[in-house]
Amino acid sequence: MSLSRITFLPYQRSIEVSEGDSLIRTALHAGVHINASCGGEGVCAKCRVQVEQGDVAEGLSERLSPEDIEAGYRLACQAKIKGDATIRVPVESAMDRSMFDQQVHPRQTARIQQMDFDSLKERGLFIPPVEKAYLELPPPDAQNNMPDVTRLIEFLKLQSDEHKLELTIPVIRKLPSILRAHDFKVTVTLVRPVRDDGKTLITNIQPGDTTDQAYAIALDVGTTTIYAQLIDLKSGASLAEDGDFNGQISYGEDVISRMIFAEKGDGLETLQRTVVGTINKVLGKIISRAGVEHENIATITMAGNTTMTQLLLAIDPSYLRRAPYVPASTMYPPFRAATIGIDLDEHVIALLYPAVSSYVGGDIVAGIMGTGLYREEELTLFLDIGTNAEIVIGNKDWLACTACSAGPAFEGGGIEFGMRAAKGAIEDFSLDSVTFEPMLLTIGDVRPKGICGSGLIIMVAVMFEMGVINNRGKFNRDLDTERIREHNGVWEFVLAFEDQTQIGRDITISEIDIDNLIRAKGAVYSGCMTLLEEVGFSMDMIERIILAGGFGSYIDLEKAMTIGLLPEIDPARVIFIGNGSLMGARMSSLTNRIRKDVVEVTKKMTNFELSETPSYMDHYVAAMFIPHTEIEKFPKVKERVEAWKALASRN
Repeated sequence: MSLSRITFLPYQRSIEVSEGDSLIRTALHAGVHINASCGGEGVCAKCRVQVEQGDVAEGLSERLSPEDIEAGYRLACQAKIKGDATIRVPVESAMDRSMFDQQVHPRQTARIQQMDFDSLKERGLFIPPVEKAYLELPPPDAQNNMPDVTRLIEFLKLQSDEHKLELTIPVIRKLPSILRAHDFKVTVTLVRPVRDDGKTLITNIQPGDTTDQAYAIALDVGTTTIYAQLIDLKSGASLAEDGDFNGQISYGEDVISRMIFAEKGDGLETLQRTVVGTINKVLGKIISRAGVEHENIATITMAGNTTMTQLLLAIDPSYLRRAPYVPASTMYPPFRAATIGIDLDEHVIALLYPAVSSYVGGDIVAGIMGTGLYREEELTLFLDIGTNAEIVIGNKDWLACTACSAGPAFEGGGIEFGMRAAKGAIEDFSLDSVTFEPMLLTIGDVRPKGICGSGLIIMVAVMFEMGVINNRGKFNRDLDTERIREHNGVWEFVLAFEDQTQIGRDITISEIDIDNLIRAKGAVYSGCMTLLEEVGFSMDMIERIILAGGFGSYIDLEKAMTIGLLPEIDPARVIFIGNGSLMGARMSSLTNRIRKDVVEVTKKMTNFELSETPSYMDHYVAAMFIPHTEIEKFPKVKERVEAWKALASRN
């Protein structure tokens, strides 16, 4: 797709974007502030811009007079890119002119790394865990009347050099009738062993040739969401994917509350039944969407944290939350998915990723396997950020891991107007440093109804850099703006007044909200620093950071470093992998090499319990500031803050 060059005046800032992109988002990515408080729905009309050269699509509004339209005025939140253009931001829509010489940095998000199936093959890592074989067996007669099972096994030995074979009872039940109904022309499904001394399991037999129809399911069993992919085992492609909120949320939003619920009466059975119900709902959607027959699905590989794994298997999780924090097991044998209520045929084998400890589960192990971190030289910091933050440091020679409770702030929890990343959530933000008029962008470009995690990080970072809040997250009450006010004894900043929102109330960010974010980011940062210290390393020795989780893709890296969530590092060295748990499950579905390696990887992962590491609390207390009590650890943040202070003092 060809790119269009958009230049913003009087800033003289240019950026190349794709046709159809939103003009107001283009401005924000270029570091250009345009006043806007309705989230991009076009009702506040504060984002008027003038097209001086070229043209844009749409952008017309009844809020613009015929004379305005004739003069080239458009609403930036409604306009779309359609080619090269020069856009002037008029004084009423712009940041104060005195701030033009302050460098505003474009948004920086992590590079996205996706799984490459062809790369697996090129590196010799593709060892199919499931294969299908088409057979044309000789029918029995008076001279050759060996049992059907023997006939099948002997034929596989002679024609396909298959040895150490084992059949299941369900296959033996089907074997006689399927052989005779289809002239002894059948396809068998072979599930390969992980260990070299193991046996190949014949899990299914089908009439005719179905070798081109071999599928598997990868499943992430998350605390908040369940997500699945249906995978073509021949091509490695994902044929369909879908997700849904884990129904267990009704019984508690975090793992601790669910552990407590599981201890009450039939709570454990209720939670197991509920999560399986959500899984079946998601699987039903992807199987239907892909048009795949259930019988052609061979395996399902699942990954989840230690608590979710035990709840899925109806194993009492009580001792996970009590010292010395002991899981029932870290490894589980393969089993038939149908035995725990998953709506798949009885031949489908389920595999669960192993865990390391009570709070470093199979989802993190799956992420490590999916990224290939364990095979590479680079010293890497792996972060999966959510309600619980899991941290891994290491490379191919060693791995150290830990987990900490960050709380729900990153997902909108504990924030008065917080919400998950859904339509109407404020996801991006800018602020006029003189008038303090905000620029709000929402998911779906509609009126705001709340704040998602990525938007919250950007807000706090921008307010700190501009001196709207101090390093403790307290508002500067001397600023000349009606947006900073005291309400019910709590100081807050009005992001959008009630007539500009979907909810009929002012949407605000308060000092309590900011404090909750500081606690969350402090837990993550101090976890990283503690783990580094325990293994004798420092942050400047880290060669790259890998971010995992749905949250990571939307983090503005500079802003995450500004608040002290991430250590200061070159953004080019930060990689985002998306759902690491799902990536690892998919990789394991496609190659036995991953299944073989995972046992050794978990053995060399040294776990550190932060609650038993004395230095953690010291690091945590030091991180309870923006960005840190020692701002010298964040020299670029310090430089930007001082630059804003210098500009403000001149005005």
